[in-house]
This record gives sequence, structure tokens and C-alpha cells, in this order.
Amino acid sequence: MAGETSWISHYDNRQRENGVFDSFLELGEEGDKDVTAVSLDVILPDDLLERILAYLPIASIFRAGCVSKRWHEIVSSERFLWNLSHVLPQKPWYFMFTSSDEPIGYAFDPVFRKWYSIELPCIGTSNWFIASSIGMVCFMDNDSRSELCICNPITKTYRKLEEPPGLKFSDYSALAISVNRESHIYSVAIVKSKQVPENFFQWDISIHVYNSVNTTWVTTLTEVLMGWRGGDESVICNGMLYFLVYSTGGGQPENRHALIAYNMSNRSSQGSLTRSFIPVPCSLTCGRLMNLKEKLVMVGGIGKPDRPDIIKGIGIWLLNDKRWEEIARMPHKFFQGFGEFDDVFASSGADDLIYIQSYGAPALLIFDTSHKQWKWSQKCPVTKRFPLQLFTGFCFEPRLEIAP
Repeated sequence: MAGETSWISHYDNRQRENGVFDSFLELGEEGDKDVTAVSLDVILPDDLLERILAYLPIASIFRAGCVSKRWHEIVSSERFLWNLSHVLPQKPWYFMFTSSDEPIGYAFDPVFRKWYSIELPCIGTSNWFIASSIGMVCFMDNDSRSELCICNPITKTYRKLEEPPGLKFSDYSALAISVNRESHIYSVAIVKSKQVPENFFQWDISIHVYNSVNTTWVTTLTEVLMGWRGGDESVICNGMLYFLVYSTGGGQPENRHALIAYNMSNRSSQGSLTRSFIPVPCSLTCGRLMNLKEKLVMVGGIGKPDRPDIIKGIGIWLLNDKRWEEIARMPHKFFQGFGEFDDVFASSGADDLIYIQSYGAPALLIFDTSHKQWKWSQKCPVTKRFPLQLFTGFCFEPRLEIAP
């Protein structure tokens, strides 16, 4: 299929011990072609060759392992993986789910502008909660909200976490993960929200944090919010946990949403949330939060003044202190390019890329924040099979050296 690349075998410690390394093969490409010898293999010493290969995109690293036995041993070595952790980050990929019932799909590589067929470990269905940071992705089931797994989708290594504390079945939950690029220590945060019995305006909010060093959960906050409830959108940025809350009544349309900033080092359990409200910049719908180089960015639909549930465009904002700065607005030609675009859409980002897609189609739009450029991805190697088929996805940074 045009534009699609197969992801052959899986890279993990067991395979490295057995001398097996992943490879990328284009469909129709011969896997046993003779490889022409290159002068680099003769001239460069191992340590210099390692450093050069470490700067290649992930797809090229997999191909490099097939060039020769020497290159295979280099890209499989622990020292090479250490070098990978000290080079510039890889461009983030976007995994698009192509089925609403099963967690199957394709990952888009913006460097080669190709789609790769990969399988995700741990996840049961595409409607699970998903959060990612620095090469690791966290999945949480959408039923009990108690089954959690941390994985590297490139290497397929994973770890299941123990059940988080708090309410077994919450009305709303928001999942976030933060990974330290140097130490690979990570934290997972869950914001649970449940309506107080027989009182629609009061909601119990609790925050639960998992640390990979202690391998334990800690409930850092419990509070009752009046007139606001939690949702399913949160992110960790610079030690702060940000999550969107939604008005349960009594406010004007433009006040239907707000942002809460919670300091994760704070151990105070009372009265901290109401003092941390940050208004959203406009009548917002489908707000999405993301960490771009430790800066909080929000993507959202801009509602019409008279009908806020209908969006007239999509904006991107950066939070400076407690003030929002609009950094981009989707040009109308791209907004129209999605076809039937309602008020819900998927959006996620990392590093300097933001991905946006409609739930109703596999079209994927990319915004490069460093160059202020909008562009479409290559066409996804899947077509819509039936009218109600939905598409969604998430962004992640492809890394080989990070394991949960």
C-alpha cells in the first residue's frame, strides 16, 4: 500500500541478546538485497561511528542495523543507547487509531513523511486514556480506570502499575505523565472527579501521583469544588499539573471552562484549587493541553458568540504566567480541508510539532511552532469504511534508550 511501511519484528533486551535487530522494509522491498560496502565502515572508529549513527532518525537507525554485522553490533550496544540519550530529541510521531473497537493503527514519521504499521502493547481499545512524555506512553482503561501500563511503543517494553487509590469508579478522570529526559524517572498523575450524591453543583476532586522511584501512589489532594467539575484533559509541565475544569451551571457561556494549575510538590490538601483558576482565552470547545518544551500550550475550537457549541476556527495559545498568548490560528483553507468538522477533534503535540485531526476522517494536519508553518501529513494508508467510523490518536517521541 502506497505510503505505508511495515515495522518488522520488535526490539527488546531478549532480541538484542539473541542478535536480532529490527528493520524497516518498504512494501515490495527485498529484504535480502546485497548491501554495498560504504567507506565509513573502513575509515571511522567505532566510537565516532556510534556518535554519527546516534543523530539519525529512528527509522534510519533500524536500517543501519542491517548494513553490516559491525553496524548491527554498534546500534545494539548499551553504549550506543547511552549516546542516544545525549543527542537532540527525535521529531515526535503521531499514532492514529483506525478502528474504534480495536487499538490498531499507523504511526506517522514527520522526518521521512511515512506511515509505519506498529502494534501497541498493553492497550485494550482505542478509547482508553492515553498520555505520553519523552518516549514513554501511559495507558489507562476506560472502564474501572484502575488498569494502568507504561510502555515504550517503539521497543515494546512495558510495565504495569499497581491500582491507583481513590474512587474505584469516578465520573471523570484525567491522565498525565512526565518523564525526566536525563534520569528517565517518571511521574504519573490522575485527577478524579465525582459528583457529590444528589448535588450536581458539588464535585469531589482528588489528585493521585505515582513516582517511579518509590513505585507507589500518593493521594496529594482531595477537595470539593462548587460549580465546577473535572474532565479528561490534563498535562504535567515544569512540575505543575494543569487540568481543565467545566462549569456545572450559573456562569456565562464564556466561563464554561477554566484551567487549574496545581503544584505537584504541594502537599496542602485544602483550599488550593480555587485559588489556582486561570480563565480560558475565549469561548472554548474541545480544549487540548500539551507540553511543548516545558511550556504549556492549549489547542481548542473557537466557538461562535451566539452558538458556542459550533466552532468557527481552531486556535493555539501559549500560557505566559497566567495570561494566554495566541500563537497561531488555523487558516481557513486548512479548516475547510477537514470536510465535515464538528466541535470535537483530536490534538496532541510534543517538542515543536502539534498534530490535529478530525474524529470523522484520517486527515492529519501538522503545525510547526518553530517555523509557524501548517502542512498536511502524507495520506494515511487507510480509508473510511463506514459513515460512523471514528479516528483518533496521540503524539509520542520515538526513543530506543528509554524503558519503564
